[in-house]
Amino acid sequence: MAGTKLDPIDRQILAELQADGRMTNVELAKRVGISAPPCLRRVRTLEEAGYIRGYHADVDARELGFEVAVFAMVRLQSQAEVDLSAFEAKCRAWPLVRECHMLNGEIDFILKCVAPDLSTFQRFLTDQLTSAENVASVKTSLVIRCAKDEPGLPFDVLEERLARLA
Repeated sequence: MAGTKLDPIDRQILAELQADGRMTNVELAKRVGISAPPCLRRVRTLEEAGYIRGYHADVDARELGFEVAVFAMVRLQSQAEVDLSAFEAKCRAWPLVRECHMLNGEIDFILKCVAPDLSTFQRFLTDQLTSAENVASVKTSLVIRCAKDEPGLPFDVLEERLARLA
């Protein structure tokens, strides 16, 4: 099932669950205009197909003491697939790295990192990231403030595009 091959009810189910993953199946069914049993079957199918990867709480990092957020731009010495994969594996193992994206252009990866304080991030930067095998350079930018942090996808934009294509 490609994203555009989902029917409007499936896409509405995904949008509703994205907005509130804790709602009951009965409430979800009511919001999408179908009865509860087929709604539950659709949700399970969406989960099994990989459209729904999990359900998570949106936790406030600063309230929990993670005061520092940093974007690290990493350039590697080698971009051979084995080296890219090895770096990605390292990133998955580092707890402070919350996101890791491979880019095209001058920078190979951008990492979103969080830490309780600047000294914790600095220790990670010097002891682990910059000293990691194949890392040529790292440039960091400390987040001053966040103007928007909206997880998920803009389903309304997808619906508008699909309507234009129909």
